[in-house]
Amino acid sequence: MTSLEPGQEVFIGVLPYFHAYGMSTSQNLSISLAGTQVLLPRFQADEVLKAIEKHRATVFCGIQAMFIAINNHPRASRFDLSSLKVCMSGAGPLHAEVQKKFEDLTGATLIEGYGLTESAPVTHCNPCRGTRKKGSIGVPFPDTVARIVDIETGIGEVPLGNIGELTISGPQVMAGYWNKPEDTKNTIRDGWLYTGDSATMDEDGFFYIVDRKKDMIKSGGENVYPRELEEVLFRHPKIKDVVVVGLPHSLRDEAIKAYVVLKDGEHATDAEILKFCREHLAKFKVPRWVEFRTELPKNLVGKVLRRTLREEELAKKKR
Repeated sequence: MTSLEPGQEVFIGVLPYFHAYGMSTSQNLSISLAGTQVLLPRFQADEVLKAIEKHRATVFCGIQAMFIAINNHPRASRFDLSSLKVCMSGAGPLHAEVQKKFEDLTGATLIEGYGLTESAPVTHCNPCRGTRKKGSIGVPFPDTVARIVDIETGIGEVPLGNIGELTISGPQVMAGYWNKPEDTKNTIRDGWLYTGDSATMDEDGFFYIVDRKKDMIKSGGENVYPRELEEVLFRHPKIKDVVVVGLPHSLRDEAIKAYVVLKDGEHATDAEILKFCREHLAKFKVPRWVEFRTELPKNLVGKVLRRTLREEELAKKKR
């Protein structure tokens, strides 16, 4: 964020500061720049829009769910959001459709970054100026080295553009988990942090998260990555939010289920959503089921909890 000026920036502080993402971006970055923090106790789209307009906020760090809520706010275009310079999305993927709509609405630059608690917490980000690539987490921070290794063995870098596991080495990588030597041994190997995220790197050194390794779905003998399906579903004009989950189906296969939240006032059938999927996805990637919900289960930061949805489905089968 090289365009930010000391003493001049106004940050929207709505991410929880007990979480590494909020602490680093909304709190510590603001303090380091002698910026102003506008603190809000919880995310409510209406209150955030009012705060941006009233305090002429210049920086807003959030998660995708927050940007979705602002995009779909019925009166968002009535607020003066022109003061925003740069916004950052983290703690989960930023889908291209969400990014474009928010930038069109506000005129601000919305960039995607990446990190995890074990890397204290940031490792990658798209530059605010110059080359940035939609769908990418950007390039490694200074003094940070990243590579893509074989997803099964964790040994040897994969060819450029191929999917593997993202590993990181740098001064921000943790020493280990407190009193958990086995977990540390599995996560830190030869000085490299194994993130558990499948990713690719392009010829310009930009990295792309494909999905969490544990979220990958085996369908029809093929690997299916939920993020790809979600990117397609977010393009449906009636869909506000969506998450895709793999559910046990057979010993070697999983069935795909999409949990969909529709935009306010919209109505749709599962047949309509599945038809849209068949038009834009290979047959083995099309969900078997669609379930409509008013909201998706999320943690305190706002990240969708796939695990909760899986556990709900498994509990149903045991009844």
